[in-house]
Amino acid sequence: MRWINCWISEQNTQKESWGSLEAAGGWSGVAGAGHMQAKKRYLILLSAGACLVLLFYLGGVQLPAARRSRHERSRNGYRSDQPWPHYSDPLQAFVPWDQTDTEEYNLHISPRQKRDVNRSVYKGKRCRMDSCFDFSLCQKNGFKVYAYPQQKGDKISESYQNILSIIEGSRFYTSDPGQACLFVLSLDTLDRDQLSPQYVHNLKTKVQSLPLWNDGRNHLIFNLYSGTWPDYTEDLGFDIGQAMLAKASISTENFRPSFDVSIPLFSKEHPRTGGERGFLKYNSIPPFRKYMLVFKGKRYLTGIGSDARNALYHVHNGEDVVLLTTCKHGKDWQKHKDARCDKDNAEYDKFDYKEMLHNSTFCLVPRGRRLGSFRFLEALQAACVPVMLSNGWELPFSEIIDWNTAAVIGDERLLLQIPTTVRSIHQDKILSLRQQTQFLWEAYFSSVEKIVLTTLEIIQDRVLEHGSRSSLMWNSHPGGLFALPQYSGYLGDFPFYYATLGIKPYPKFTAVIHAVSPLVSQSQPILKLLVAVAKSQYCAQIIVLWNCDKPLPAKHRWPATSMPVIVIEGENKVMSSRFLPYDSIMTDAVLSLDEDTVLSTTEVDFAFTVWQSFPERIVGYPARSHFWDGNKERWGYTSKWTNDYSMVLTGAAMFHRYYHHLYTHYLPTSLKNMVDQLANCEDILMNFLVSAVTKLPPIKVTQKKQYKETMMGQSSRASRWADPDHFAQRQTCMNKFASWFGTMPLIHSQMRLDPVLFKDQVSILRKKYRDIERL
Repeated sequence: MRWINCWISEQNTQKESWGSLEAAGGWSGVAGAGHMQAKKRYLILLSAGACLVLLFYLGGVQLPAARRSRHERSRNGYRSDQPWPHYSDPLQAFVPWDQTDTEEYNLHISPRQKRDVNRSVYKGKRCRMDSCFDFSLCQKNGFKVYAYPQQKGDKISESYQNILSIIEGSRFYTSDPGQACLFVLSLDTLDRDQLSPQYVHNLKTKVQSLPLWNDGRNHLIFNLYSGTWPDYTEDLGFDIGQAMLAKASISTENFRPSFDVSIPLFSKEHPRTGGERGFLKYNSIPPFRKYMLVFKGKRYLTGIGSDARNALYHVHNGEDVVLLTTCKHGKDWQKHKDARCDKDNAEYDKFDYKEMLHNSTFCLVPRGRRLGSFRFLEALQAACVPVMLSNGWELPFSEIIDWNTAAVIGDERLLLQIPTTVRSIHQDKILSLRQQTQFLWEAYFSSVEKIVLTTLEIIQDRVLEHGSRSSLMWNSHPGGLFALPQYSGYLGDFPFYYATLGIKPYPKFTAVIHAVSPLVSQSQPILKLLVAVAKSQYCAQIIVLWNCDKPLPAKHRWPATSMPVIVIEGENKVMSSRFLPYDSIMTDAVLSLDEDTVLSTTEVDFAFTVWQSFPERIVGYPARSHFWDGNKERWGYTSKWTNDYSMVLTGAAMFHRYYHHLYTHYLPTSLKNMVDQLANCEDILMNFLVSAVTKLPPIKVTQKKQYKETMMGQSSRASRWADPDHFAQRQTCMNKFASWFGTMPLIHSQMRLDPVLFKDQVSILRKKYRDIERL
C-alpha cells in the first residue's frame, strides 16, 4: 500500500505541474519544452526521494523484526511463504495471522480484512493435484489410505468415528504409512464451530506436531461445519496447508476444482452403512403430486442466510405452494421476533413435514446459516426434486454428478420466479428428474459409507487418471462405486451398458466346473456334465477348476469333446478361487457349475438364451430363499420349494464375468476368508453381491424335476450337501453378509421363465426345448 500511495502522489504531482503549465499559456518553443522537461525530471526525483525516506522511516525499523518473526514461524512448523498481515494503521501493533479469529480482534477489523484473514487460512488456495499432491507415493502400492491411529484422550464424535471405521474396513486401507498414497487424520475435524460441544481445541498445535503432516501434502480433511456466529466463514481454525478438503457447504469461491471434494451435509443419525432405499415405489403418470413446491424450516430474523427464508412468505399460497418458516428457535427468539412470527408459527404447526415431503413434486432447498442444508438429502430420498436456492454453493460431488439431471438450480435473487419456473417443467422431465434422485440417493448418499467411499473413489480416479470412470459410469446405474475402471476402460465390457451402447453380449459362454473330488471312475457326474455342456451350440470353452487335494488326473482321463477343455489348479484350494477373474475366461457369460450338477444340453442352451436378455443378473436353476425369523430376530435360510425365491445357487447358474472381478476386488477380505474357512456360502455371497449391484432378484429358469433329488441325493463325502452343519453355517453366513452390506440386498421373486410352448398341448416336435419336459 505504501508503494501505491507514493506512486499516486507522484502521478498527482505530475498532473498538477502539467495543469499549471497549461494555465500559464502552454508551450513556448523548443527552449520552453526543454525547460519543462527538466522541471518534470526534477519533480519525479523529488517525489521518489520523499517516498524512499518515508518508507525507511515507517517500515525500515520494523523490517528486521518482521524477518525474525517469519524465521521463527518457519522454524516452528509454519510455512515461510505465509502472507504478511494487513496493516490498517502504520502504528498498530503486529497481530499474527493465526490469532485473528478472536472476538476482540474481529470487533476492530473491516469485512474486507476478514475476507483476507479467511483467505490466509486457505493459503493453498491455488493447490491442484499436480502442484500439491505427491503422485510418487501411489505408484508402488496403488491407491492405499492410511488413517492415523487414535490417541488416548482424543475427543472424537460418533460421526467421525464412523468415517474412520469405514476407511479402515475398506479395500483401500493400509496400516502401514509407508505404503500409503493418502492420509486421513484421527483428529476430529468435522465440527469446527467454536460454539459447538464437538469442537476440538488446540487442533492447530496437534496437527502441526504430526510427524507425517508434511504441510498437509497427500492428506484429506473431512469437515461438516466451519466458522461460527455471526459470520459462519469457512475458516477451520487451523492451517490446512496443502491438504485436500472433503467439505460440506463449501463455496465455489473457496472450492479448489479437481482437488477438494464437496460432500453433503448429513446428520449424526445418518445410517453408517446400507441406508434406506428411496421412497419412490412406482412411477405415476403424470408425475404430479398433491403439492407442487414445499418447504418447512427455520427462519432467521437477522444475519447471514436470513434474506431468502425471510422472503418465502411472498411465494407461499397455502395450496400447492406451501413454504413454511418458524422463528421459534433459539433461547431468546421472543425477544427478537418480528410482526410475522406469530402468524408464521401458527401456519407452521398446521402441516406435517413428512406428509408434505412425500406428497410434493418439488422441494425447495434454501441455504441456512451455511450454504448446505439437511433438506437436500431429505428431498433426494423422498423423490422430491430439489430446487436449489443457495447461491455460490458447490453442490456435493459436483466433479462427477450432473446435477442438471436431478435438480433445479435456482437463484436467490429470483425467488418470485421459482413457482412459475417449476410449473413450466414438462411432466416427462419431472419423471426423469425424480428417477435420477432415486438413483443418486441409493448410489452415493444413503449412508455415511457411500459418502466416504465416493470421496475416496473420486480421488482415486484423479490419481489413476488412465483408469478413471467416465461420466456415464457415475451418472447411470449401478453407479461409480460398483463400476470399477480397473476392470476395463471400455463400457461394452460391463453388463450394465449394453442397451445404452446398442450392443449385445458375446453370443458364447465359458463353463467353469468346480472340482473337489478325485477322479476315480468314468461314471462320475463331472464327466457326464463335461460331455453335456460341450455339446451346447453356445459353448466356447470349458474350464475345470481343480480344487481337489489329489494330483491333477492325466489328460487321457478326461473325455474327448469338440470344445477345448482347460484344467486349472485352484489357488490355495479355497472356495473363493472359483470366482477369481481368470484370464482364460474370454467370453462375457460364465456358466458356473458344481462337479455333481446334472444338466442336459437343452437346459444349458435355454439358460444361456434367457441370460442374453438379462446379462446383468444371475440366471440359473437351483433356487433358495431367505426370510426374517421374528423369534430369533435374525435372517434365516431355506431350501424348501416355495412360491418365491431370492437366490439362484452358483452350482448351476449363468452370470457375467465382471462379477468375478467384483467378487475378488470389491468384497472385503474378511467375508472371503469366512467363506474359505467354512468351505461354504460362496454362492450366497455372490447372490448378495449381484443383488446389491442390480437392486433386482435373480432369474430362475425351468429345470427337470429330477434335478433337486439328484443334487440332494449325492452321498459323496466331498459333497457339501451331506454335511449336517451345512444349513447352520449358511444361516450364520446370511447374517454376517447382511451386517457388512448394512441391509438385506436380496429381493424375492415369483417369476420363473419357461420355454415358449412349455407344457402346451401341441406336438413335442414343434417345441424347441423339448428335452426339458422329459423326466
